[in-house]
Amino acid sequence: MDYPIRFPDQIRQQLRALRKTKGLTQTQLGKLLGIGQVRIAEIERDPSVVSVAQLFKLLTALDAHIMLRDSRPDDASKPDTMSKGSW
Repeated sequence: MDYPIRFPDQIRQQLRALRKTKGLTQTQLGKLLGIGQVRIAEIERDPSVVSVAQLFKLLTALDAHIMLRDSRPDDASKPDTMSKGSW
């Protein structure tokens, strides 16, 4: 099932939901990752405390992954119509 994430706060909600869907406690998930329950609680409370690499390890343990999807119309995704430096 897809869970669109558009805001950072949604990651927090989804991590907890994924763990619970897998029937794992924070302690069990921590053991899978080689970290303690307190660290799992901290990550679920504020996912910004982990690096992208750590987030991917956590998602792998939960049998989940991140998918980037271009939601722009096809003509807007062509390189010549995109503005440079539009962060």
